[in-house]
Amino acid sequence: MSGTRKPRQPLVADRRYPKKTSTQKTKQKPAPKRKPTKKRGLLGWIFAPFTWALRLIWRMTWRLSAVVAVLIAVGVFFFAAQLPPVDKMVDGRVRGSVTLLDRDGDIFALRGDQYGGFITAETVSPHLKNAVIASEDKRFYWHPGVDPRGIASAVRINLREGRGPLSGNGGSTLTQQTAKLLCLGVKYDPTVWKNEAEYEADCRRTTVWRKVKEAIYAMAMEFKYSKDDILTIYLNRAFLGSGNHGFEAASQRFFGKSATDLLPQEAAMLSGILPAPSRLAPTNNLERAQERGDLVLRLMEDQGYLTEAETAQARANPATLSEQATARIGGYFADWVMDNGPGFFTRDTTEDVIIQTTLDQRIQAATEEALLWVFENKVSESSVAEAAVVVMSADGAVRAMVGGRNVKAIGAFNRATQARRQTGSVFKPFIYGTAIELGFSPYDLVDDSPIVINVPGSGPWEPQNYDREFKGPITLNQAMAESRNIPAVIMNEEVGRKIVRNVAQGFGIESGIAAGPAMALGVSESTLIEMTGAYAGFLNGGSAVTPYGLVNLHVRGDQEPLMDNSTLGIQERVIREEAARQLTWMMMNVVEGGTGRRAKLDGWQVAAKTGTTQSSRDAWFIGFTGDYVTGVWMGNDDNTPLRDVTGGGLPADIWRETMVRVTDGMTPSPLPFSVPPNATTGQIVQENEFEASDEIKSILEGLLVGN
Repeated sequence: MSGTRKPRQPLVADRRYPKKTSTQKTKQKPAPKRKPTKKRGLLGWIFAPFTWALRLIWRMTWRLSAVVAVLIAVGVFFFAAQLPPVDKMVDGRVRGSVTLLDRDGDIFALRGDQYGGFITAETVSPHLKNAVIASEDKRFYWHPGVDPRGIASAVRINLREGRGPLSGNGGSTLTQQTAKLLCLGVKYDPTVWKNEAEYEADCRRTTVWRKVKEAIYAMAMEFKYSKDDILTIYLNRAFLGSGNHGFEAASQRFFGKSATDLLPQEAAMLSGILPAPSRLAPTNNLERAQERGDLVLRLMEDQGYLTEAETAQARANPATLSEQATARIGGYFADWVMDNGPGFFTRDTTEDVIIQTTLDQRIQAATEEALLWVFENKVSESSVAEAAVVVMSADGAVRAMVGGRNVKAIGAFNRATQARRQTGSVFKPFIYGTAIELGFSPYDLVDDSPIVINVPGSGPWEPQNYDREFKGPITLNQAMAESRNIPAVIMNEEVGRKIVRNVAQGFGIESGIAAGPAMALGVSESTLIEMTGAYAGFLNGGSAVTPYGLVNLHVRGDQEPLMDNSTLGIQERVIREEAARQLTWMMMNVVEGGTGRRAKLDGWQVAAKTGTTQSSRDAWFIGFTGDYVTGVWMGNDDNTPLRDVTGGGLPADIWRETMVRVTDGMTPSPLPFSVPPNATTGQIVQENEFEASDEIKSILEGLLVGN
């Protein structure tokens, strides 16, 4: 049976997918459905141009922004590559500084651009660092050099207050302020700017382009330096008024201490003056500076730099100036030294210069106090009269100088050195000194009677005495003590105008001296310092002096002085010592019983001469003790007459008040005088009666230059 069985088919699994037949159509992917076209409608057609414009603006904006970003990056890298190391950036002064020392070597005045020395953000008092950040840029450690929030706020404030967007508040960060202090890397070039002031004004200009450049430069600084490096540059270069560049100079100037030792209230005051240094400097207005400091203290508390207790303590004890900063003495003297020193080492110095001077701060303070006391107690409040005082040693070393009623002035008109005024009777000692040199005795008689002198080209001239009286024959000594005019004119004519002029010039009167007979009455003009220097020649025994204030000058760090005035002082002899001693005796009688009685000093010998010009336009008093010569001038700047003032009045009061304070605690020094032989020839000197020997006249006409 098995042989008839059919062979079995192999088992095959069923196809999972049926085989496609040729007749079967391949399925096609359905075509994407098109969105039905929207009909725009009226509004769509209206807004279509605006939509297109916005899309275009967007495409242009991001492309332009990308270009601007690239340009800013290029600018940042360009400036960053040129920035030098930090220590090369801290002292950017164009001018140098001048430090003036008194006779004892103590500082009394500073001029020029002061720089106290290199300080860093790490070494200064943390209170100073915190005060600057709190008041100038509270987000300093968070922004990349510019602060958009600060700029937007500043623009909003400016517009609200009716200013331009860039006027007033600038919204500048500390980094931007530092960039401006660096003048965006542009150095001073005298061929481009006329002077430093023009350069600084150009650096402070505010334009849109400059603000953009400033922002890029600030970001370059942030890229190159650390935050503390930037703060270090700022702390060293910021201007803080009174010529101080950098916080170290300001701290030394105002508080007499380093910036590393500042208390919170002191740091706050310094930071508070940054917006307007010249106006807010504590030396100009301490109360206003304290108010600004109080505001900064509150900011420091608000920002967590001070606790409430620390703030209360600081506000209860506001910063005050050091004794030296408060004193501010010797301003006129310092200006005089600066004006008379070599300009390239004083007014225009690019170095840091130290000048040793002759100033005595004790005497200077006494002089200022005396002048103010007289004006407060003896001068009408409505008076606009001015006064000047000079105190010097017998060798011409100036110890004190006041050039006006505003004793604290700096850079003001100096009436002691710049005002040329008629000298009046303070010229008479040159006449009598010449007469004694030629052989006259103080006991010789001169006729105080009316005279008439014919002046070629002017006609007859009839001089008058101040009191309009005549005393007849009187001694030269009495004529000097009472300041009689007619005897002075007669003696001037007798000894010879030319000789008297030569003697006066020999004693240092460099101003022109009148040629006519009126020269005897002091119609010529001179300065107070010239006249005081000439009287120093009487005190030292008849030798000329050159008034001086500068002793030596050297650049900071150098030991050898570049200038030494040790050769100044007493110069060549003008009249004999005996003649000077007898003249001093005559001038002592001016104080003992003459026109200078108000200048008497208890226990001291005083020699002096008063002077009053026509219509009391000028009043003088110049006198000396054994140690110092002091000259006083008083008058109106517009040359109008003084009211009820003569040389023996208020000027004598100023002289006495000055010398009472100067001599306080000193042992009286005797004057070098000689009492002339107590004899008289009985001769009454009248016009054209005296004839000195040709030998003596020829000597004095060429000036006496030895014994």
